[in-house]
Amino acid sequence: MTAVVPGTDPQIALAEEFGVRNYAPLPVVLSHGDGAWVTDVDGVRYLDALAGYSALNFGHRHPALTAAAHAQLDTLTLTARAFHNDRLPAFQRDLAALTGTEAVLPMNTGAEAVESAVKVARAWGYRVKGVRPGAARIVVAGGNFHGRTTTVVSFSDDPVARDDFGPFTPGFDRVPYGDADALAAALTDDTVAVLLEPVQGEAGVLVPPPGYLRAVRELTEQRGVLLVCDEIQSGLGRAGATLCTDLSGVRADLYTLGKALGGGIVPVSAVVGRRDVLGVLRPGEHGSTFGGNPLAAAVGSAVCALLATGEYQARARELGAHLDARLRALPGLTAVRGVGLWSGVDVDPRIGTGRDVCVALARRGVLAKETHGVTVRLSPPLVVTHDEVDVLVDTFGAVLADLSRG
Repeated sequence: MTAVVPGTDPQIALAEEFGVRNYAPLPVVLSHGDGAWVTDVDGVRYLDALAGYSALNFGHRHPALTAAAHAQLDTLTLTARAFHNDRLPAFQRDLAALTGTEAVLPMNTGAEAVESAVKVARAWGYRVKGVRPGAARIVVAGGNFHGRTTTVVSFSDDPVARDDFGPFTPGFDRVPYGDADALAAALTDDTVAVLLEPVQGEAGVLVPPPGYLRAVRELTEQRGVLLVCDEIQSGLGRAGATLCTDLSGVRADLYTLGKALGGGIVPVSAVVGRRDVLGVLRPGEHGSTFGGNPLAAAVGSAVCALLATGEYQARARELGAHLDARLRALPGLTAVRGVGLWSGVDVDPRIGTGRDVCVALARRGVLAKETHGVTVRLSPPLVVTHDEVDVLVDTFGAVLADLSRG
């Protein structure tokens, strides 16, 4: 199977003529998806080993999710939050039950959820903790990725995300990821929250040291600070649990969720957590025209139903262990990191870059994405089979062997 050469496909040419180059996609034009597989405009099939950065945890066009969407399209899709709708309350109930939380604030995108959590944490700091007006601080981790809005990139340390986009929003203190002592030193009386990813996905699937999340939880409790965990990529089954923090026995005060919550059909996100924290919001202070719309709520409830069985969390654990073991046996890799069905692998730079590997994988019928030079991220849908995981690793191994030979 051979990928399209850049500029030769009319769809790519059209994108180059009218599109904004804020992405650098592989030269593949997809037109159909089913389960763990996608098909391009020439009928070539590819194993999807990215799954929309976890937005497609349940694969392409999962029948339960498409059925929920189709049914809702025939009744009501949007009312705005000026009125109640008959799907949102059930979705909020279902998501709270699934995550073991008390309240649900629905939004659309992951970045919106993070922005919402920042606003809630600050309001809680002023109205409950008693922080001086305008003095609230939030501690974040180096290497973070929480979205690309102006406020969010204000506390990023990625020059690609930050350069030429200032001035930035103040109020954030960044410490090294995985360093509990540095985090402890950064906490002050004005700190209202610690915001971090239980596993850093964009950074290359970085897993923190054992005990780190527990230490952070203890520190935040001691200092009267909220713990906000961004589980937009790591949550909803990807790590092998409903929430990645479940693996450490840690409960955050707030969680941001997104991506998989929309089932790969519509953008759905939410902030979930303690009612006394989310309850600081007053009518009119925060909202979204599409947040909590009936179509999103119907799909979100169907996603909750799939996860309520525990099947997908178990699949992520079992197939993830198989993926990890097989990747570690491949020559040409300098590091393999992972949790659940989610791996970050570093390619020996003498072989090539992560982009080189991903282009070669696409030519052999597997789609993946590079990050930060030599790293390739692998996050196949949770519906992938044992044999398909073997196809993924076998193809990866063949690509590394080819590149090694030059």
